[in-house]
Amino acid sequence: MPTKQNRLYAALRLVPVAAAASMLFLSTAQTAGANPHILVDVSTGRVLDQQEAFRRWYPASLTKLMTSYVTFRAIQSGQINLDTPVVMSKLAAAQPPAKMYFKPGQKMTLDNALKMMLVKSANDLAMAVSETVGGSQQAFVARMNAEAARLGMRDTHFINPNGLPGKGQYTTARDLAVLSVALRREFPQYAGYFALEGFTNGVKQVPNINMLIGRFDGADGMKTGFICAAGFNQIASATRNGRTLISVVLGTDSLAARADDSANFLEKGFQNQLSGKETLASLRPDTPQSAEVADVTADICSAKGAQARSETRDPFGRTKVQSPYIHEMDHEPNFIYAGLIGGQDVMTASKGDKDDATAKGDKAIKGDKIAISGRAADNVPIPMPRPNF
Repeated sequence: MPTKQNRLYAALRLVPVAAAASMLFLSTAQTAGANPHILVDVSTGRVLDQQEAFRRWYPASLTKLMTSYVTFRAIQSGQINLDTPVVMSKLAAAQPPAKMYFKPGQKMTLDNALKMMLVKSANDLAMAVSETVGGSQQAFVARMNAEAARLGMRDTHFINPNGLPGKGQYTTARDLAVLSVALRREFPQYAGYFALEGFTNGVKQVPNINMLIGRFDGADGMKTGFICAAGFNQIASATRNGRTLISVVLGTDSLAARADDSANFLEKGFQNQLSGKETLASLRPDTPQSAEVADVTADICSAKGAQARSETRDPFGRTKVQSPYIHEMDHEPNFIYAGLIGGQDVMTASKGDKDDATAKGDKAIKGDKIAISGRAADNVPIPMPRPNF
């Protein structure tokens, strides 16, 4: 008798692998032709492939990687530790979804706050972590920008710790790759935070938004992000035979597209189908770059965007993942514990996130499911993007 987790994570057969493989290069080429992307080898810093890697883009929830980096630096310096209490402030609790809906005054360890922030992409926890580490949002954001400058992220500026949209917040695919490589090189002891399959607070199970975790061979991170102006973005990492690659894909038009393209770029890298002479340090734009930040709202949060997403769903409304390199989970998903410090009321994000509005003008991105090439046939719930996923 299948368990609840098996039923939740079972996959739907889509197309034969051979047929899917024939679509691989078309899917990747279409995204590559219009959207920034970059593929990097972590150990060497070599850029295996890139296009428009210096084009300014809104970071959305990919911002939470810098929030994590600043936090890890604070732990490294001895300022805080993973057992440090994180207290929800009124400001943190008031952040828009995606969120955990904890009440002001409720507490959790920094360890659990990071797990929930990265798996759920919780905006309230990103703010709470920033206030714990920096003393205030403003002080923490100053640290974020100082670290970006120190790392050589030349075209990046942050205005908050969670990536909610606002003037003056921007980055590039190249800079995000610099940050991601720094996280993997400098803090290998914390790599597990980005590879979690999900968490439970003892009442509710929350799966990772990243469709590659547990479904792409070697996948071990890192973060997804969505706002109308940025589209569907993903930083994906995978490790095989001691070699780690990182792919940054920005501005795709659906959950399926960002997962497909991330998997396809990574697989090409592992199969040595891509190579490059430049490193992240030596890479330069081919043409003069505009200071204007790209805004794809008209393509994403519109009737046009809704139609594009509808084409990535099967008749049952489940997202169709086409990459032949994304497969069904071959094991029970591991939901690690992450919740409030004992003795407090348990709050979950289920009701709130279900009732909250999704991307402006597009109610069709609510309550989506994923379908993956495989044997079984059942729904696989994947949390849908809220204004900052």
